Amino acid sequence: MSIKIAPSILAADFMNLAEDINMVNQSEADWFHVDVMDGVFVPNISFGMPVLKAIKKEAKKPLDVHLMIIDPDRYIENFAGLGASILTVHFEACTHLHRSLQKIKSFGMKAGVALNPHTPITNLTDIIKEIDLVCLMSVNPGFGGQSFIENTFEKVKELKSLIKKSKTSCLIEIDGGVTNKNSSKLIKCGADVLVAGNYIFKASDPKANITLLRQS
Repeated sequence: MSIKIAPSILAADFMNLAEDINMVNQSEADWFHVDVMDGVFVPNISFGMPVLKAIKKEAKKPLDVHLMIIDPDRYIENFAGLGASILTVHFEACTHLHRSLQKIKSFGMKAGVALNPHTPITNLTDIIKEIDLVCLMSVNPGFGGQSFIENTFEKVKELKSLIKKSKTSCLIEIDGGVTNKNSSKLIKCGADVLVAGNYIFKASDPKANITLLRQS
């Protein structure tokens, strides 16, 4: 399977959001990655539903929505209505993860689970067959522009082994500090989806950097 590239809208220029969305539409990217933060689960606040609605109106590619919020079950139906194709909740934020995943799927979305850098892969052993995508945080969630955590490579290998052992088709997504300097190794370890924010949107030629990631 070819690698998927998901530019993180959190790093876009919000004064020229339509322009940045159009750039992604015309690029070799596959998805829009949209981080929703509540200032409680992570020490930052991003954008809410009105902005997501505006993004969906312009986006020509699937929305990969990453909820960095407490009690995400309250909003699953809302995000389905806003057009999310993939909805990812954090393992650390879900008291009843199986129930959360089933609810996401009941609204026709793919169900993702994100793991913070310190959360072991083994926590997914009993639930991996219910997950469509695992998002491995390769930085501490909450802010863009952080340095990549090197231990992520080993976590990708471990997760890939669990997926193969379980005979599932779950995708592995990497979120945080992804550039062309680590993308090849991530793919070799088993990554399927690369999320990149500053590496794309702060570049002089964003589309060229998307292409560089795809060619990793």
